[in-house]
Amino acid sequence: MEGTSLCVPIVILLMQCSPSLPVTVSSNKQKVEVHEFSDAVLSCMFRTERDQNPRIEWKKKGKDVSFVYFDGHFRGPFEGRASIEGATVTLRRVTQEDAGEYRCEISAPFDSVNLGETNITLRVLVPPNTPACEIPSSAVTGSAVQLRCRDQQSIPPATYAWYKDNQLMIPPRHANATYLINTHTGVLEFKAVAKEDTGRYNCRASNGVGKPMMCEGRRMTIEDVNITTVVVAAVVVCLVVLVCGCGGFLMHRNGFFTREFVSSFWISECHGASHISSQNLNRTEDTSNVNYIPPPQEPQDFKHTQSFML
Repeated sequence: MEGTSLCVPIVILLMQCSPSLPVTVSSNKQKVEVHEFSDAVLSCMFRTERDQNPRIEWKKKGKDVSFVYFDGHFRGPFEGRASIEGATVTLRRVTQEDAGEYRCEISAPFDSVNLGETNITLRVLVPPNTPACEIPSSAVTGSAVQLRCRDQQSIPPATYAWYKDNQLMIPPRHANATYLINTHTGVLEFKAVAKEDTGRYNCRASNGVGKPMMCEGRRMTIEDVNITTVVVAAVVVCLVVLVCGCGGFLMHRNGFFTREFVSSFWISECHGASHISSQNLNRTEDTSNVNYIPPPQEPQDFKHTQSFML
């Protein structure tokens, strides 16, 4: 009995002296990836020291921190499409607007450490859409040509593959290849196209989420350059430039472009124009004199022209 009576105080003393754990918060999955329009589970588990009814809050980080769950209710865009069990939240039919970093906060005022939190990152995966392709309809042999393919909405970013006449074009691994393919940017580049590059091209985008998507194919025709026509045109242009240059040089050498020549030219032109105007004026006056007929004279007053003998 004495041994038993001695053990009880010792046990009580040990219980009082043993350290108690403060509030702790954790998650079994810090990074969550789900497909668009599916449900996302954000786990949050906690343990408190004394407080049996701690306060649970969820927040979403961004430019500003916004409430997801506060005071027992979901807030903003999560209202009506989210549920909570314990401290674990389920978001239904998530979209890209839901992607981001979330924080689960547990507040236990009666604990020695009264606040604990854990962060969870939500990534919403988006399958590829039909990529936008830029394929020229024609090109000239020997010219550099780029074909472009891009899907800006897929998450993670898509990688690209090119097809010619429904045959996969393998990205070359040697420096002397006639074309290059960048699988990350979607650019198919020809250093110098040839007749053999004529064909129907299309591009496929894939990112491991959903099925790959392809753009509509388009035919690119490579046309030869008419060397004879180009040479003849160049020769004709050179001859025209040469003749004009020689003619201008000779006219300048003979004084056609001097200031005295220009002044005398304009003086002579003005003098000739004045002379012609004077002749036209005289001719007009002569013509008017020839055609002029004086009006018949009225008989003068009788008493002035005749006298009477009385």
